Amino acid sequence: MNELLWSICVLSLTILILGFILKHFSQPYLIAYIVAGVLLGPDLIGIFSDTKEIELVGELGILLLMFFLGLEINIPNKRYLIIKPLIAQSMKVLLGFAFAFLIGFYLNLDFKSITLIAILFFFNSTAVVTEFLKKYQIFNTAFGSTIFNILLLQDVLLAPVLTLLNIWGGGKPFSVAQIILPLVGCIAIILLFKTIRNVQEIRLPRFLNKIADDHDLQLFTGLLICLGFGLLADAVGLSSALGSFIAGVLVGRLRGFAWLEHTLSSFKVFFVALFFVSIGLRLDLSYFLSHSEIILAGTFFVLISNSLISALVFRFLKFGKKNSWYGGALLSQTGEFGILALAIAYKDHIIEYELYKAGLAITCLTLLLSTIWIAVLKKLLEKPLPLQLIGK
Repeated sequence: MNELLWSICVLSLTILILGFILKHFSQPYLIAYIVAGVLLGPDLIGIFSDTKEIELVGELGILLLMFFLGLEINIPNKRYLIIKPLIAQSMKVLLGFAFAFLIGFYLNLDFKSITLIAILFFFNSTAVVTEFLKKYQIFNTAFGSTIFNILLLQDVLLAPVLTLLNIWGGGKPFSVAQIILPLVGCIAIILLFKTIRNVQEIRLPRFLNKIADDHDLQLFTGLLICLGFGLLADAVGLSSALGSFIAGVLVGRLRGFAWLEHTLSSFKVFFVALFFVSIGLRLDLSYFLSHSEIILAGTFFVLISNSLISALVFRFLKFGKKNSWYGGALLSQTGEFGILALAIAYKDHIIEYELYKAGLAITCLTLLLSTIWIAVLKKLLEKPLPLQLIGK
């Protein structure tokens, strides 16, 4: 118990110190979480030597984050708000493969390694992007909705990616259910959205009326719904984060649950922080120092190419130049699901140790540097005139 308390106290103190520094420079606290993980990891101070437990607990942060986003989002009721993200993500997939093949040709990689690099281009960080969308109050604008819907499509895209990795890795035998169940799940989600998009409030059945007056029961009911939907989505082949998001959409419309967002907010902050701390803990500093040139080159290549890909996509969708460049910066990093894909690919011997370590380092650095890149670019774009939030 003393070791646990000592670790939590040191982690809290480190985040507080870094947080005050970042607050002075108007930078997001996500940087503090990642840097704290690097500092307290086994390669430096060594407060945390076994990172697996923190990684598992940190995954709850993503579920809670998506749950809260579901509570806040306005479900799109216009066709163009759905079509645009579909076009955008399709273009990102095609352009991501193109850049991955360029890298593979230069490094003489096999097709599976090239595909995994392309997968890293597909996924962005929901936690990082939504932090900025909410911070600058563009979450529910047409521009912000397009970006967030792209992130939701990436959650759906995780299902075929994991199926592909499972087939390549020689894990569980392939079955038709691996395709049918995610498809049925996606159809069910679409039907659910169509049903409740114009519903402001859902009344609880009579036997659940007692929950409306009992905050303790509401708390555990909310957690059960959040984690239960995540478990259900994972069982049908979709991402658990998408399931938690659906749970948030439903709970946000339940009568008598309006207070739940305030009650669970502290849980969300804590677990999201642990998730990004775990990313910092995974960074192998000895490997980074011995391969710093290729890792830094890869990091800046990913940031620049991802920014260009996304900016081109937004220009194609008729957003203004400033919005397009800003959207490109927001979607410049590789995200949480990229880390998951790397871990599964390495575990199933699809990629070599070198590519796995390099991919983790590049993902960690893109998450870290993209927050700075987004803030800097936003200031540059705002110099001549204020940033227009909705594309022309």
